[in-house]
Amino acid sequence: MRIAMIGTRGVPARYGGFETCVEEVGLRLVKLGHQVTVYCRRAEDPHGNGSPGFDTEYELDADATEHLGMRLVHLPALRRKTLETLSHTALSVVHANFHRPDVAFVFNAANAPLLPFLRLRGIPVVTHVDGLEWKRAKWSGLGQRYYRAAEALAVRWSDALIADAAGIQDYYTERFSVSTDYIPYGAPIITDSGAERLAGLGLESGGYHLVVARFEPENHVDLAVEGYLRSGARRPLVVVGAAPYADRYTAAIRQLADGDQRVRLLGSVWDQRLLDQLYSNALTYIHGHSVGGTNPSLLRAMGAGTATTAFDVNFNREVLGEYGRYFTRPEDLAAICDEAEANPSATEGRGHAQIASLDRYEWDDVADKYEKLAVRLKYRRSPNRSFADGLDRR
Repeated sequence: MRIAMIGTRGVPARYGGFETCVEEVGLRLVKLGHQVTVYCRRAEDPHGNGSPGFDTEYELDADATEHLGMRLVHLPALRRKTLETLSHTALSVVHANFHRPDVAFVFNAANAPLLPFLRLRGIPVVTHVDGLEWKRAKWSGLGQRYYRAAEALAVRWSDALIADAAGIQDYYTERFSVSTDYIPYGAPIITDSGAERLAGLGLESGGYHLVVARFEPENHVDLAVEGYLRSGARRPLVVVGAAPYADRYTAAIRQLADGDQRVRLLGSVWDQRLLDQLYSNALTYIHGHSVGGTNPSLLRAMGAGTATTAFDVNFNREVLGEYGRYFTRPEDLAAICDEAEANPSATEGRGHAQIASLDRYEWDDVADKYEKLAVRLKYRRSPNRSFADGLDRR
C-alpha cells in the first residue's frame, strides 16, 4: 500500500510523541513492504538568525528525501502558534491529493477541517486524535473552542479514529458515542546506553533527578522544580526541554530555579544518545504531563529502568500502575525526592521492576495494528474484505 503520514513535524523524530510514532511505525511499515510518505515541516526564518519562535536546532534537513526507507516531503509552515500546524497540513493535503495514497494517517484532531479534501479524492482517512488539547493553557478561549469543534469534526469526517490511551478512548465514547481503535505507543527498552557523555555535564550515574518535557503548563515543569526545591535532596535536578511560544512560562521556571545551583536547566537536547544516557542513569524521572494520553517520554523512562514519579492523572496511572509514585502538589513531590535519596537501592529496584510491565507497549505490535487498520479501510468495499479483516502478517 501507499501510506501517507500527515500533520506532524516529521522525521527524524526529535520533537514529540507524534513524531516518535511516525518514525517507529513508518520504518516498520516499510519493512512490511509498504510505501510510506511522511510530510515534514520546513519553516523558514525570514531573518535567518534564529528569531524568537524558530527552533533553529530542531529544523530538519530539507534536502533529505528519505529516512529509514520512508519518503520525505518537506513543506513550509507559517510560524504562528495558531497557524503552524494547520498551514503545513493544508499544503500536505494538497500534495497528497495529487499523489493519491491508499490511506492517509492524519495526526492531531486540530487538522479535522482539512479531512474532507482527502475524502473527496477517495482517500480513506485515519485520525490520531491525540490528547485533550483544548485543556492546554496556551490556547485562549477561542483556541479551546476551536479544538472542541475540531474533535467533533474529526469524529464526523474520519473513516477511523486512533486513541493512544484508554482514557482518551473513554472520552470519545462518552462525549461522541463513537468507537476508536486503541493503539498505544511503543516503549523502547534502553540497555547498555553507557554514561560517558554525562561527564561533560558534570553528572554521574545515579546522581541526579531528571525532567524531560516541553515547557507548557500542563506538563507541570514549574511544579516539578518547586517540589524538588522544597525537598532536602542533594542530588541535582536536571531539566531538559523548551518550547516555542512559551517565553512567559519559561521565564517563570527560570525564576523558580534562580539562585539554587541544584537545578540544572539544559534547554533542548537533540542528541539521542545523550538523552538515552540521561534517562538510564537518573536516580528518578519526574513526569508532569497531564493531558496528552500515553506519553513516549514516560515510556522511555520506564524502558530505561529509571524509577518514575508522575503527575496523578488517569493517563499516567494507566501506564505506570503500581510501579509509580504520584504527586499533585509540591509537597508530595518533595517527600518522594527525599525518600528516593534516603533509600537509593530500593528506588533503583522499583525502576527495574517497571520494565517487566512494558510488554503491552511493543512497537512491532503497534505497527501491526496500523497496518491492519490501513488494510481494513483500503479494502472495506472490496469483495475480498475477509482478507482485510483477517490479515495476520505474523
